[in-house]
This record gives sequence, C-alpha cells and structure tokens, in this order.
Amino acid sequence: MKISTNWLSEYLNLPETPEQIADRETVTGIEVDEIIKPSAGLKKIVVGKITALTPHPDSDHLNVCQVDVNEAQPLQIICGAPNVAAGQTVIVALPGARIAHNQKIKRSKMRGLESQGMICSLQEIGFEETIVPEKFKNGIYVFPADAEVQLGASVFSYLGMDDTILDFDITPNRADTLGMRGAAWEVAAMYDQKPHFPHPQLSEIESPTADRLQVNITDPTLAPTYRMRVLQNVQIQPSPLWLQIHLWNNGIKPINNVVDITNYITLDYGHPLHAFDLDKLKGNELQIRLAHPQEEFTALNGQTYQLTDQDMVIADRQQVAALAGIMGGQATKITADTKTIAIEAAVFDPVKVRKTAQRHNLRTEASLRCEKGIDLSATAEALDMAAQLVTQLAQAQALKDQIVAAQAPLDPPVINITTERINHVLGTKISQAQVLSIFKRLGFKTQLQGEEIAVTVPLRRWDISLEADLIEEVARLYGFDKLPSTLPVGAQTIGGYNSHQKFLRQARYNMRALGYDEVISYALTTQEKAAAFSIEEQSLTKVSWPMSHEHEYLRSNLVSGLLDDILYNVARKQTNLAFFEQGRIFSKANAKVVRPQEIEYLAGAVTGNIEEQNWQNRAQKVDFFAVKGDVEQLLASFNKQAAVSYQATTAIPQLHPGQAALILMNQQEVGFIGTVHPSYAQKLGLPQTVVFQLNLEKIEHLTAKSNVYVPAAKFPAVTRDIAVLVPQSVTHAQLQDIIQQSGGPYLIKVQLFDIYEGKNIKSGYKSVAYNLTFQNRDATLTDVIVNENFENIEQALQEQIDAEIR
Repeated sequence: MKISTNWLSEYLNLPETPEQIADRETVTGIEVDEIIKPSAGLKKIVVGKITALTPHPDSDHLNVCQVDVNEAQPLQIICGAPNVAAGQTVIVALPGARIAHNQKIKRSKMRGLESQGMICSLQEIGFEETIVPEKFKNGIYVFPADAEVQLGASVFSYLGMDDTILDFDITPNRADTLGMRGAAWEVAAMYDQKPHFPHPQLSEIESPTADRLQVNITDPTLAPTYRMRVLQNVQIQPSPLWLQIHLWNNGIKPINNVVDITNYITLDYGHPLHAFDLDKLKGNELQIRLAHPQEEFTALNGQTYQLTDQDMVIADRQQVAALAGIMGGQATKITADTKTIAIEAAVFDPVKVRKTAQRHNLRTEASLRCEKGIDLSATAEALDMAAQLVTQLAQAQALKDQIVAAQAPLDPPVINITTERINHVLGTKISQAQVLSIFKRLGFKTQLQGEEIAVTVPLRRWDISLEADLIEEVARLYGFDKLPSTLPVGAQTIGGYNSHQKFLRQARYNMRALGYDEVISYALTTQEKAAAFSIEEQSLTKVSWPMSHEHEYLRSNLVSGLLDDILYNVARKQTNLAFFEQGRIFSKANAKVVRPQEIEYLAGAVTGNIEEQNWQNRAQKVDFFAVKGDVEQLLASFNKQAAVSYQATTAIPQLHPGQAALILMNQQEVGFIGTVHPSYAQKLGLPQTVVFQLNLEKIEHLTAKSNVYVPAAKFPAVTRDIAVLVPQSVTHAQLQDIIQQSGGPYLIKVQLFDIYEGKNIKSGYKSVAYNLTFQNRDATLTDVIVNENFENIEQALQEQIDAEIR
C-alpha cells in the first residue's frame, strides 16, 4: 500500500520527516519497503502557457510554439505532439533541465529553427505509462482550464510530485492499513495523536432509491453486508486535478469523475466500491448469486471469462454485471453517456472472492481488500461519502436512503485482560496507566473492572480477537526495543548437517573442484524442455497459474535448464563454459498421480575449449571422453562400493546416438552422459555441448566403501604390451574384463594406448593395443611368472572373442 504523506497530513499532524516516520513505523511492526519521491532527480521543470503556435516551415508534423514561462521573453520551443495547441497550459522543461532517466534538456536546432526547451508529456517527467490518463497517453499533458497555476513556477506541487510516498509492506493480518484512514490511525498511535476525518453530509432528493432498484441475495453467506445508492442526472467528465493526483500517486489511472471517486474511496476507506450504469441493467433488480456453469462474463479489462458454479457474481435479469468483489463488467460500465448510476458498497465472502480471483488469474485492488477483510462499520459511511462526491463533482442528485439488502452485526468484540498477564507474557514491568494509554492511542475503549481491563476493539481492527492480539499491540507501541532480552534456559543442541545434507554439499564441492561453475535454473519451464532428456516417457506436471508460457511445467530434468544458461552466456560472447546444477526434478509415474515425486539430481554441461591454445599446446575442444573423465572422478569421490560401467544408448533423442551412454553402478542405472544431438543443438542455437545427469538419491543409497591404507610396493613392476585384432563390435569393456580375469593376481593395471582402423587392417576389424603392468608386492617377479600370465591372457582372448594376437 502506497501511503501519501501529503494525504496523510490531511488527517493528522506529522511531527517528523517521512524518513523518520518510515523508521518508526518499521520498528512498530509494519515494514516500509520503499520511500518514493516522485520529483527526485528532476529539476527546472515549470508551468508554461502556449501563447502562439505556427507550423514548422520544414516539417509536416512539427510546430513552433511561443511559450510564456513568466520571463522577459517567451521561449521558442519546437513540439511534435499531436495534441499541442495555442492557449494550453503545459509542462515545460527549461534549458538545463533534467527530466526522466536523467536526460538533460539543451538548447538545440530542429530543422533550422532554435528550440529553447521542451514541452513534456507525463511520461517524460517520470510518470508510469499505466497511470497516464488516456487523453494524454500519446501527447503532452495539458493542465485543466480551471487549474490554479502560476506561470514559471515549478510543476511539482501542481502535479503532486512534491509528495513523499511510503510503500507499506503490509502483512496479511493488517489489512486495516490498506486504506488511508487505517494508515492514519496507525501513524497517529505512534505519535499519541487522534486522527480527524471528514464525514459525509449528503443532500438527498425525496425520490426513494427503492423505487428504482431492488437487490436480492440468494444466499446470505455470499454477501453478509450489501448496500447501494442511486444517483441521477450524472454528468460524466474528467476529475478535478486534486482527485487525479490522489489516484496516480497510488498507482491508479484516472478515468472519469465517477470511476475515480469509487477508486478514491477504496484508497481512503480501504473499502472497495463499484458503480453500475443503471440504465444498462436489464430490469430493476440486481441479484447476488453463484454463476451458472459455463456462464460467460466480459470484464472491464476487455477479457471474457468462462465462469464456474463456484464464482460469485452480481447479475441483472439477463447477464452478469460484475464478478463480486473483483471487477465490474463491460455491459454496465460508466461511459460518457451515463446519466444514472448505482453505487455498491458490500462485504463479500472472502474465501469465494480469493478463489475466484485465483481461478481466473484476476487480482485487483478490490479483490485484495475483499479477501483480506473490510471494516464493517465503514460500509454505510463510505457509500455516502462516494455519493456526496458524485453530487459535488458530477452535479448529480442522490435518491433518498440507501438500499440495505444485508447488514452484518456491528457489535464490536470485548476482550478482558490484566496488566499482570501482559507483563508476564512480555517479561516487562509496564504500569496499568501505560497500558490504558496505549489502548487509548489505538482508539480502543477501555473499562476497568478491578484489576481486569475490558477492551472494546473497534470493528476497523478485525485482526484483533484474542488476548494475545492485545498483548501484541501493547508490545508494538511500548517498543520492541524496550523489551528485556534474556538468554534461553535449557539444554542446547549443537547444530550440524545430517548425512544427506553432507552428501549433497560434498557433491557440489567436488564439482567446483573439477572446475565447474554452479548455476541455479528455473524449476518451471516449457513442455518441450520439461520432457527432454528423458530415458522413459514422463508424465509432466503443469501448474495452474503459470507466470508465463515459458514457465508452465515443472522440470523433469536439469539439463534443459543448463542449456538455457549456456545459450544466455554464449549470446554474450562467453564460449568456454562448464556449468553444473544440483537440484530437484519432479517425476510422476503417470498422469493420475497428483503430487510429483521430488528427486535430487546433479547435472553438468560443458561447451567450448577445455584447454586454451598456448606456446606448448593447441586448443582442445570438449568431447565426450573429456567429460566422461570428469564424471568418473565425481563418482569415485562418492566412495561407493559399486562397479561403474557405461552402456551405449539411443533412447534419448536429444543426444548424439553414437556418443551417448547410460551410467551404471552395480548394473543399476544412475544417469546418462552424451553429446547433444547436432540437430537439437542447431535448433537451440547451441555450439557442440556435452552433458551428463546423475540421480544422487540412487547413488547415496549405495553401500559405502571402506578405504584401507596400503603401503607403497618395495619391488619393481614389469610391463608388457599386447595388440589384438578384433571385430569392431567388440568393446573396450569386454577386452578389459577378459584381460583382468585371466591376467592372474599380479596384473595391477590395464591401460589402453592405441586403437587403429584402416590400411593393412581388414574391413570390419580394429587393432587395439594395451599396456599391462604386473607387480608382486612381496617379491620380485620373474619372467617365468609374467610370461605364464601373459600367455593366459592371449589364450583367453583367442578363445572367448576369437582375437588375433598381433
């Protein structure tokens, strides 16, 4: 809620600066998120009047304006705005002025003629596009003809830009401060003041309101309070400048006098109102009911909504006129031709309002207040104040009496409490007189009954219903900083990470040690990206109200997010990248499962060079085997008693079919590794990229390996080389297994050092060469033993895969 200090000062004396008020309010319990000064950074922007205007001789859209800014001579300013005209009172940026975005205005020449400043639009002096009146959206701002302004004076005070606005970050229980009057009570309590508010003094004509309109509520729980007033002979016109200032300083665009009055009352009382064009209602009856299934409603925002039987609506005999507590409809909107209006002030079922707003993704200033709570005691007065302003600003006539279709009880709650109880809870020694003073500052009536205080809580503070609520109010105004501080008594528990947390942190630490940079990606993505990089078909989880079409589905892999991160960096000329992310994916076995399973994963993606060119080495681009080495180091760091193996796969269409493998530990699939498929990479605009993904939960549950210290061998090792000719279908893993199994107890290392295909090798075959290392830790190996083991290896290779020894 944006709180204008100028508006606030109408209701109480502000003894301190806005900054000091913000500091005190934050300490008292409502955080001030931001202090906004609309004129900050602007200078030399004044009021001017266009005394003469002629077309620019060398342009079909520019005009040469003579502008009076109360100086000796008028300024000549070239202006291209479509709505510029002689006689207008406008905003003028003088030479040397600073306008929005710190832009400096200089004397300049435009097509040969000098321009001595600039005639400004509201946007050019810092107004948001969304709050600029439609009339001035595409042109300069023109002051109303009756505006009392002084030529040459700063525009800031005339446009409300000399205000300081406090942005209250209001907690859900303090919705009473969603109106200026509620905020005034809050600030007044801090300074021990009583706010003073104007109250309506409405003149009515004798014609009864009930003769023009009837209201029927099908279920009393839908609208516990519902009141209406009818006004006739309404003249729709722009609002006076003071009213427009109150609106745009709170982020609301002025529309016309009637709509602006309802918005003004919403901000002032915190009580939403809505005005209907009575002549557009079908029949003389409004009904508050639940919508019919599939009933259509076109709202003021121009969008059409398909309603459900849980949506609460206000309807005439033929159509829905408004979504109750949320937004009115196009069919009964206030237009320039409106002559008779019906203004509604109501309290609706907050749960239904909130669910309807969520269901249709239609959150408004009205729904915000209706769902959080409204001051029941203010409904009638807010409606009368709105009617009074319409009679004053739209020359209307108010019909006699309000229509009271429903009225909730207006009995304020009474809570009994003692000073002893307050001090016991807070650990303080506050006197009864101090407690009574605090309740008085809050506007709560009190009555002493011995030691007990009977506190009558006004209906404007509907957040207070328990003894604990009163204690909190005393603590707020007494001062949280004055409460005594004590150390906790009792056994203390030393904090620490559990085994799961340690495992996840170790995984991230090891990835950083391997040279990868950690990133955090969105858990929400598109349907295509969510389904990508899956070995099996996934049932995706779609969110009901996505932020955008790019964030509709919960991810079922981490790789898609990493590729987005790589694309972002590549677009900014960062080409050598190694990223990893540790996070959760959301997996569902089938579409019938409502809540997906959250599983911890770790994924990596590498692109560009893994070694830069230097005087000694050439640049080395990333490839499958380089990243596979990183994965092997990572898996080894987990220290699990499991055999790691790789199985070629074509099950993941986003990976290159010849450079993709499943990662297995003890024959259990724990992830995959592969090069992104060239066609998929081209579609995304990616360079060559290698990715991998691991299921950390599967790996964590594997049996840990006990590390046993082994001293360095004292006896020399013996190496032998072996080259074999085998069919191309034989894998390195097969050859390595045969060699290990047949090499005897002294074979300690098998190292592949050459693969050759081509000249002198028959078609369909390859030559594979290994370096074998033998070592006896207890004695020196003899050639006899080494030769015997080497012959066993040759024999096994020949018998099991029909290999030719070269």
